[in-house]
Amino acid sequence: MAKLTFSKETYFKWFEEMTLMRKFEEKSAQLYGQQKIRGFCHLYIGQEAVVAGTMSAITKDDNIITAYRDHAHALACGISANEVMAELYGKVTGCSGGKGGSMHMFSKEHKFFGGHGIVGGQIPLGAGIAFAEQYLGTKNLCVCYFGDGAARQGALHETFNMAMLWKLPVIFVCENNEYAMGTSVERTTNLLDLYKIGHGYGMPSFQVDGMQCETVHTAIAEAAERARSGEGPTFLEIKTYRYRGHSMSDPAKYRTKEELEAYKMQDPIERVRKTILSKKWATAEALEQIEEKTEQLVLASVEFAENSEYPSADALYTDVYQEEYPFIIE
Repeated sequence: MAKLTFSKETYFKWFEEMTLMRKFEEKSAQLYGQQKIRGFCHLYIGQEAVVAGTMSAITKDDNIITAYRDHAHALACGISANEVMAELYGKVTGCSGGKGGSMHMFSKEHKFFGGHGIVGGQIPLGAGIAFAEQYLGTKNLCVCYFGDGAARQGALHETFNMAMLWKLPVIFVCENNEYAMGTSVERTTNLLDLYKIGHGYGMPSFQVDGMQCETVHTAIAEAAERARSGEGPTFLEIKTYRYRGHSMSDPAKYRTKEELEAYKMQDPIERVRKTILSKKWATAEALEQIEEKTEQLVLASVEFAENSEYPSADALYTDVYQEEYPFIIE
């Protein structure tokens, strides 16, 4: 694939999407501290370029599946801030009916299949979604995200083998933020370049700078081209970083302040802002207006969640089993 160039519209889309993700997560952290949001809560602050760069490189008909750090993925797929915030609140108007919470966002309409609380549990499911698209004869693919900790799961190796054997249209994305909960990559593996795991299966595998939308988009676009042409899966180790702890209960004392500040110097939102300003596509004031608009959108989502109802008691008995098969295989 020739070197990609990106339009003014693409940069503005990235800026708006990442700003929404950042402000939504910052508000979520505040609400968690106020006990408006309960249970586990894993924030995506710092990693926004991974999702933004992906979404600009695929189509609305492609599928997304990820782990429990999933708020930003849900927003990027088109699920409204209202629905995501209401889900965090456990309200019936949430995208999972208030029964999934932070870790289990879902929307069939938006081709977003979670949000999974079991570490690495989504990896074989991502291959399964890709198999369904292949079986139905579409050109759609599945982007399957997981963290560096999930790369230790045996299911990954079983899935990689099957995906290559059947040439499934799936892009495996390891969002390597360097820490599986509180354990650094260096303490868990002798193979520090995780993308090389794919080489054992003959899978095209690459390491990508995840702090830039441009590099993520390019890598995803190339992988998507392979998937749609029948060449099978790709494994991308996208190097990124979370500014907050693993979850809201994690003080993140296992890393230094200097390390954190070094990554903040590469902040993906600020990089896009700098590009827009350097090309004179907008003034600093205009970008601040976009941020203010996003802030109001997040505040409106909080009001929506606050005013929504909790699920009724009989909701305990729904969404447990699939009672009818949507299709019959002859």
